[in-house]
Amino acid sequence: MKPWDALTRNEIEYLIEQRIHKQKYRAIISRRLLDGICYEPLAEEFDMSVRQIKNIVYKCEAILFRE
Repeated sequence: MKPWDALTRNEIEYLIEQRIHKQKYRAIISRRLLDGICYEPLAEEFDMSVRQIKNIVYKCEAILFRE
């Protein structure tokens, strides 16, 4: 079970707004967690490599769910 599975959509949105400071990172993690978009489509949408998207998602998840 992932840490965000026990949270509501509104709670996840709130955490993202409060803890992720870069607008682009907020958009990426929102699309991943809230909309369930896979890495490849995110990379195309944000004009980045899959590796970059994965790194951003992992960093954001660590920030959001470290507590």
